[in-house]
Amino acid sequence: MVVTGCLGARKADLQERYPELISVSGPQDPVPVVNAVRAHAGARAQEPAHYHLGPAGVKLTPPHYAYLKVSEGCNHTCSFCIIPSMRGKLRSRTLPDLLEEADGLAEAGVEELLVISQDTSAWGTDLRRGEMRGTTPGDALEVLCRELGARFPWVRLHYLYPYPHVDQLLDLMAEGCLLPYLDVPLQHADPGILKAMRRPAAAQNTLDRLRRWRDRCPEVNVRSTFIVGFPGEGEREFEALLDFLEEAELDRVGCFAYSNVAGAGANDLPDQVPEPVKEARLERFMSLQAEISRSKLARRVGQELEVIVDSVSGSIANARTRFDAPEVDGMVRVRGAGSLRPGERTWVRITGADTHDLDADYLGNPLKFA
Repeated sequence: MVVTGCLGARKADLQERYPELISVSGPQDPVPVVNAVRAHAGARAQEPAHYHLGPAGVKLTPPHYAYLKVSEGCNHTCSFCIIPSMRGKLRSRTLPDLLEEADGLAEAGVEELLVISQDTSAWGTDLRRGEMRGTTPGDALEVLCRELGARFPWVRLHYLYPYPHVDQLLDLMAEGCLLPYLDVPLQHADPGILKAMRRPAAAQNTLDRLRRWRDRCPEVNVRSTFIVGFPGEGEREFEALLDFLEEAELDRVGCFAYSNVAGAGANDLPDQVPEPVKEARLERFMSLQAEISRSKLARRVGQELEVIVDSVSGSIANARTRFDAPEVDGMVRVRGAGSLRPGERTWVRITGADTHDLDADYLGNPLKFA
């Protein structure tokens, strides 16, 4: 067995726990993997290898959507996170490199591109001007998004810090260049907890920014993730988080009960929260968000929305709106859509809603990207 990736940065620990491993390597380091295969796979591994991968290379997603990772590493020092210790500081890919991969994915028929990294809004801050085609980080990110929007019908942004220059992207969403969707992991709302987490945003600033985003692009949907039970979180701090959740009315929310991770600075913080309290708070948090989600989705009933099909079973197509990312957000159950195929986009009329998902009728005529 060969192991590579983030945890491979802890080579000695893995080899001690699993002595049967023949190779352990860290992220973005393919040479040890190839060498291990050649050393252990026998004579056939020494023969010339010929790969027929197609323009998209190796994809682990369905044919109609793909992820584009724009950078590695992270410059933040969040006390609960060990990514910088494993993946290092931010290293942005150049614009030509990204567009070359994007062209291959578009040629392979990808309809929806999901832009990801540890901090997508920081893309380009470490590049020279010629490598990013922008005089400022905001301009550079806008250039990248416009280029991607010209290649794919759906471009979705994930893992954005609420930096001021993210505001520029709302105009691209209003134009239709980007999907009206922002994934902004906020983690908490209480000032003291955010400081202990070493997070850069304050709750009131975030609420003000949400209002500005909704003014610039009224249909924008915002997804976020939060942590409850962080060290030092008492009932007052948790109530501040619930108050923020009610006022922010985020569209999609995930939440985790805090747990110590080996090597994270938060492990040494005082006032660790007991496990039963963490779980109770997680349940209260998700119960409140379920009410918010149910209310917001109910407003969709009667609307006609564009969707993309992920799968079809009989006469029912399982699809997603422009406001829902694969695997983490909700689905649309489309009746009378047995003729559709995964990857096709079409219009539906919403007929029902529950806490997370929608029901709809198929209106016919799949869409094609010009």
